Amino acid sequence: MSGAARQATPIAGWDCHNHLLGPYDRFPLAAERSYTPPEALVADHSAMLASQGLSHAVLVHPSAYGEDYSLLFHALSAHDHLRGVIVARPGTPLDLGTLRARGVRALRYSHRSGAAGNFAGSASIDDLRRMVRAVADAGLHVELWTDCQALPGIAPMLADLPCPVVIDHMGSFDVEAGTNDPGFQQLVRLLGEGKAWVKLSAYRSLLKTPDLEPGRPFHRALVEANPDQLVWGSDWPHIRIDPWPAPRRLFDTFLAWTGSEPLARRILVDNPTRLYA
Repeated sequence: MSGAARQATPIAGWDCHNHLLGPYDRFPLAAERSYTPPEALVADHSAMLASQGLSHAVLVHPSAYGEDYSLLFHALSAHDHLRGVIVARPGTPLDLGTLRARGVRALRYSHRSGAAGNFAGSASIDDLRRMVRAVADAGLHVELWTDCQALPGIAPMLADLPCPVVIDHMGSFDVEAGTNDPGFQQLVRLLGEGKAWVKLSAYRSLLKTPDLEPGRPFHRALVEANPDQLVWGSDWPHIRIDPWPAPRRLFDTFLAWTGSEPLARRILVDNPTRLYA
C-alpha cells in the first residue's frame, strides 16, 4: 500500500464487513445495478469505528459499483488500517497478483437461494470455480455470500478449495428452522473441521424478530464449533436495510453473546489479524 513510511495504526480490533459508497459526484454507481443505497463516506466510517473502540476494518466492494474499483482502491491507498475484498469475474483486467500489495485480501462471490438470486454486478459460484486457482496463487482467499438453504449443495466444493473461504453473515441462517436445520449444521461442520471461516453478523437473519436475542443460539453454536476461525462484522452501512440498526447495539450484542473477554479478543483481534493483516 502507498504511504509505507507512515507509522502503522496499532490494532485494537477489526470490523470485518463494511462498505463505502460515494460521494457519488466523484465515485458514481454503475448504470446497471440492483439497488441504489445512500452514500456512506470514509469520514462516517471512521467515526463508526472509533465509536466502538475499533481500529481496523475490511471494506467489501459493493456490487452496485460493478467493475469500478476506484473508490475501494482510493480508500486503501490512503488508510493503512483498511483492507479490501473485491468482486471480480473471469476475464477481469485486474492483475490478481498485484492485489495484496494494494491492500486487497479476498475476492467475493455469491450463491444465494430464493427468488432474489444474486445482485447485478456480483460474481457467481461458477465464476469461483473458474477463478479459484488464480485466487489461491495470488495469495488471496475467497469470501462467499450464501445461505443455509444453498450451502449443502456446494459444501463439498468449499471443503476442497485450495485457499481459505470465509462465509458471510453467519450463512444467512433461518431463525425459524433453528440450529438443527441441516443447512446450518452443514455450516457448523465446515467451520468445526477447519474448512471454512465464518463472519459473525447475525442481524440480517433477525429482521423479522422483535429483537436480536433469537440469534444467540446460532452464535453460540459457531463459537463452540471453532472459535479460531471466526471474525466479526457490523455490515455497516447496512445496505438495503431501513431503518439502519445502531452499530453500537450490534457490537454490544456480539460482546454479550460471546461472554468472555479473551474469546472476544480472539475474534476481534487475533483471528482477523491472521486473515487480513
